[in-house]
Amino acid sequence: MAENENKPVLQFAPFQSSVHEGFWRRLSSLKLDILGIDQAPISITGFYAPCSHAQVSNHLTLLAESLPPDANEQASLEVLSLGNRNRCPVPGTLYNTNTLESFHALDRQSLLKAEAKKIWEDIHSGKAEEDPAVLSRFLLISFADLKKWSFHYWFAFPALVLEPPATLTDLRPAAQCFSPEEAESVSAACNKWRNSSSTADVPFFLVTIASNLHASIRPLRDWETCQSDDQQILFGFYDPCNLPNNPGWPLRNILALTHARWNLKQVRFLCYREKQGFADMGSSLVGEALVSVPQGWNDPQCVPNVVGWERNKGRNVPRCISLAESMDPTRLAISAADLNLKLMRWRALPSLKLNMLSSVRCLLLGAGTLGCQVARMLMAWGVRKITLLDSGRVSMSNPLRQSLYTFDDCLNGGDMKAIAAAKSLKKIFPAVEAEGIVMAIPMPGHPVPTQEEESVIEDCRRLQDLIASHDAVFLLTDTRESRWLPTLFCSNAFKITITAALGFDSFVVMRHGAGPLGISSDTKHDSEDALSAAISNPSPGGDDGMQRLGCYFCNDVVAPIDSTSNRTLDQQCTVTRPGVAPIASALAVELLVGILHHPDGILAPGEFANSSGSGTSGEQPLGILPHQIRGSLSQYSQMELVGHASNSCTACCGTVVSEFRKKGMDFVLEAINHPTYLEDLTGLTELMKSASSFNLDWDNETDDYNDDTEI
Repeated sequence: MAENENKPVLQFAPFQSSVHEGFWRRLSSLKLDILGIDQAPISITGFYAPCSHAQVSNHLTLLAESLPPDANEQASLEVLSLGNRNRCPVPGTLYNTNTLESFHALDRQSLLKAEAKKIWEDIHSGKAEEDPAVLSRFLLISFADLKKWSFHYWFAFPALVLEPPATLTDLRPAAQCFSPEEAESVSAACNKWRNSSSTADVPFFLVTIASNLHASIRPLRDWETCQSDDQQILFGFYDPCNLPNNPGWPLRNILALTHARWNLKQVRFLCYREKQGFADMGSSLVGEALVSVPQGWNDPQCVPNVVGWERNKGRNVPRCISLAESMDPTRLAISAADLNLKLMRWRALPSLKLNMLSSVRCLLLGAGTLGCQVARMLMAWGVRKITLLDSGRVSMSNPLRQSLYTFDDCLNGGDMKAIAAAKSLKKIFPAVEAEGIVMAIPMPGHPVPTQEEESVIEDCRRLQDLIASHDAVFLLTDTRESRWLPTLFCSNAFKITITAALGFDSFVVMRHGAGPLGISSDTKHDSEDALSAAISNPSPGGDDGMQRLGCYFCNDVVAPIDSTSNRTLDQQCTVTRPGVAPIASALAVELLVGILHHPDGILAPGEFANSSGSGTSGEQPLGILPHQIRGSLSQYSQMELVGHASNSCTACCGTVVSEFRKKGMDFVLEAINHPTYLEDLTGLTELMKSASSFNLDWDNETDDYNDDTEI
């Protein structure tokens, strides 16, 4: 050791971390979509390259592709990183915690020692000679605050401690150490090594200079072979540092390797640096170091001490970065909107199919109190394609009860509800695909003059096309008769149909059964893109004997008629307690989500909660899937009912749907202008005549009759 006392200690320029924004974005997606609450270590990849530019030197960089790719990205990322001369890969380990407290509680020294042990084992096993990148392993601990888009993190670049420290006997620019011929030959050899796709990103190598001044670059594993030749040998490494008097951090572990592997006490090295992509002998350094360490270094079980935690402005504290201000507001809104749904998949609902929800197309007939609430609930569930249909204008009484409107929408006669509602949805969430359509729905009991028939037929065709182009239809209008035509069209097109209707302090929410014609018994779905299966595609044919669930009109014994004429204002308007509409709207949307996640989709049977409070379909992720839900706010009660399809239903029975398929819009006009036509067609007329001919004797002592049959 005496010969080293007067020589300067070899000092290294430590690595600095550089993390691109794309890395944090991908980590957020990985955490939300795949990892959930899993805190297991993740293998990641950092990159660095030889450099002499002051602004970008001495950095180990993390990019979006530093994180493990999914199946779709695998091939493209491999092509991107393979043989990339500007990205020498370095293996790393990421520990991402679930809480900030867990982040601060990590045993950093133990984690650093674990990484040092990997390097030490790779040195003694010979792996470091085959894959020299493992000499520059790194460690990253982090906490991703996904609500605020901020990230707490801390890097470590493990370096085995040489005790006593290595001393420096010589360190000069390579152009001064080599003769002009040697410098030119070394430059040519390095450029050739760097331009080969198989060695461009191999950061540690041997530089040999023969007696004829010819230089060559060889892999570390050739050390033994090089000893037999009469030539100079230097240990070269890609130096990310630009300082004239200090080599970069990767030299530390290559010195440890030379001593532990070959017991070298005097090591010549080349700090290889580049300028504009070519070898730069003016900034590259050639040095000689003396290494003297305790005898224990020959023992693979005796791991040396280690240093390497990155300092933050000279202090041993972690770093924190926030991306909220730099992110595009729309993109930030999309990420925030999906946060609750993705968190649901961590523990509560792993089988939640967000892709299916975001692609389902919903048509809302009615943009009033129910329509506004349903639209908001759909967006909360991740639905991004919403069409609202209404013919009314926003009035002064609307904004307090109808959540998508403001006072400004009422001015100058009022904006059209459908247009104003769609505009409001986009203000709330810019990524939603919302469209408003101004149109009245033709209704039975509201006859049309002959001169207006063509216009009504055009409206009918337009409504039929809208229903055909959407996956789910909500009937949210405020009159009974306005629900008839959509129910018919939905039954004919085999569409998911959900009705919500309000009383003063009561509500009914129900899903319509599948259409009566062409029902296939094999319509179960089980795939991630199961939207089409959930909705099902009917095959031609008639009823197959299945006991279908009923529609909104299946309990009626009369055809729908005009419900607003000759009525006072409170009878024409939906007068209801303010809390009823939000409850019914939420249940209507929950029914849709349940249908989409049920293996039988639109054909799912009506289910009940059993006496113990658990569902009969407990294996389903969202629990039971009722047919009808009736609630009373005055009693604070709710119950599930099942009503099967009626063979005499004026909207969905096989007779009505078949007649519509035969006659088309002529059938619709006949039903609109002559409501008894539907009763005659379905046999309700005869049924009522038969019922009136019976004389019934009631037993008053056992009269449990409840006249609550009208939906």
